[in-house]
Amino acid sequence: MHGLTRSDPRASAPKPGLALTSTDFSRSLWELAGYAWTWPAMTTAPVSSDSQPVLVLPGLATSDLTTAPLRATLANLGYPTYGWKSGVNLGPTTRILDGMRARLNEVYRRHGQPVSLIGWSLGGIFARELARETPEMVRQVITLGSPFRMQTHNQSRAKPVYQLLTPLHARRLETPLEADAEPLSMPTTSFYSRLDGVVAWQVCRDDPSNLHENIEVLSSHLGFGHNLAAVWGIADRLALPSATPAPFRPPSWLRYAFPQHRE
Repeated sequence: MHGLTRSDPRASAPKPGLALTSTDFSRSLWELAGYAWTWPAMTTAPVSSDSQPVLVLPGLATSDLTTAPLRATLANLGYPTYGWKSGVNLGPTTRILDGMRARLNEVYRRHGQPVSLIGWSLGGIFARELARETPEMVRQVITLGSPFRMQTHNQSRAKPVYQLLTPLHARRLETPLEADAEPLSMPTTSFYSRLDGVVAWQVCRDDPSNLHENIEVLSSHLGFGHNLAAVWGIADRLALPSATPAPFRPPSWLRYAFPQHRE
């Protein structure tokens, strides 16, 4: 059970302040420019020996276009990497709910092995739902700034956009999210940032366990998919043998970008 007590910081975490929100997009552009210069460093990232397939789900009001840099990098590392091919993420519409299930099934059957799911923001909420529905198809779940522990939609600056789209939705995302859900049965990694300008970073964290970890990174919300540190962290987690988690240890030259690992 995941009901939060009043002492849990996730229960009362506020949405990001205006300073973070107003600069998130511009910071993400700087991160994209920086990634364009530094992406060759990813050629030294660890790589899985079995090259599992990877399916990447985009955030609210975005599409496969925004995940293209991440998918290109993972493909260059040797992973069969797929976008979701469901157009713009408008929330839980019938088209999107059916489309992402069909896409996971397609990738799973094509490769004959479980798929690693990467979900950015709302895409991560969907990725965790897919993993619960079809655990036999999912190797691990990696989320990027995904508020899957959100207690109220007021903890997100995306609330107005989400509410505008609700007439299109086939069902509601009731808060608190995952309140009565059991922990996922496969390894999960939740990347979060205290510099996130869209959602409260506290609700992007899971309850730590042998299978579930949280990694803090210096990133804007809109930059997770092309932030060098975040992408390196994703590659490192993908390189782990199936169902055998290990503590995350960034390379010394990138340690500055992981506040929990600076020492």
